[in-house]
Formats: sequence, structure tokens, C-alpha cells
Amino acid sequence: MTRIGVLALQGDVSEHILALERAAPGLDAAAVRRPGQIERCKALVIPGGESTTIRRQMDSSGITAELVAAARSGMPLLATCAGMVLISKEIAGEGRFKPLGLMDIAVSRNAFGAQRESFEADLDFKGLERPYRAVFIRAPIIIKAGKGVEVLARLDEGAVAARQKNLLALAFHPELTDDSRIHGIFLDMLED
Repeated sequence: MTRIGVLALQGDVSEHILALERAAPGLDAAAVRRPGQIERCKALVIPGGESTTIRRQMDSSGITAELVAAARSGMPLLATCAGMVLISKEIAGEGRFKPLGLMDIAVSRNAFGAQRESFEADLDFKGLERPYRAVFIRAPIIIKAGKGVEVLARLDEGAVAARQKNLLALAFHPELTDDSRIHGIFLDMLED
């Protein structure tokens, strides 16, 4: 059985597990908290939350090197909201927090404002036949994408979804909807 890990240090862990199971009934989706668990997975989700806190917990738990090695070896990785900030190469206006540098994107944190400015929007998402209703909560935005990065969805403010090889980064929270198409796209990456 294919096991998909969900980094369980902060954020919508159970929601991602349920969304993965909806997208592929019978799938083994499991919380990942400790070193040694990522290597037993075929793919990994980094949920939203607070990127600085997640990074500190990754470092203190000893999981950072394993996550980076898995992503660099080609393991499919879905990074949502704070996860997108974590895997970026650069964070605009940030000098203290160093992202993992996995994806050739520069992001702006909380680009749409505070939590009270959270919103939903219909996205034209590349590869989907009809619009996807996305939930944005203190969302980042991609302000620059390198040559190997394919932008999958935009708002007027900029790119909100992108893919680079085995990495899928989203500024929004697909786990907060009943629409499993984005998790389906991620699971299809196992075949690539």
C-alpha cells in the first residue's frame, strides 16, 4: 500500500489526511513527526501553519535533513501556505528566517493581509477543466519564479500555485474544501 506522509508539527494535519483519503480511497495517509518516518513514505505534504514555528520544530526534531534529502531525491512534495514559504528559495523582506531552498521561487509572506482578510476565490488551475474554489488564509504569494517553475494558477496579485519537477506549492488550503482535485493532481505526481 502506498503511504503518503503529512508533516505533523503544526497546521491542518488531519484535514490533509482526510483529503488524501477522499482523493484515493484505501490510501495510507499518515502523520510524520520523527526522523525515520519520511523514508517510509512515497510522498509528503507540508501543511500550512506558521513557517517559522514549523521550521524550528523541524530542526529540533531532527527531521529537516531527511525532508530535504527526500525532496531532492525526487519524492513528490505538496507544500501549502506556510509550506510554500518553507520550500521557497527566497522570502521577500526577510533576513532572519532561512527557507529550505528547494523550489526556485521567491515569496512574500502574508501577501493578502492578516487572518481577518482571509477569502475564497475561483481559480483557473492548469490541468483542471473547471475553476477550483480556493481558500486563502494569511496567504503568501509567489513574486518570482525561476525558469524550471511552471505557474499553475494566478490571481491579480500574482502566482498562487506552481510546480517544479516533484514539488507542488500552493498559497491556499485545498484541505479545507470537499474538492479533492488538487490532492488528486499531487497523487498523480507519484506516476511521473
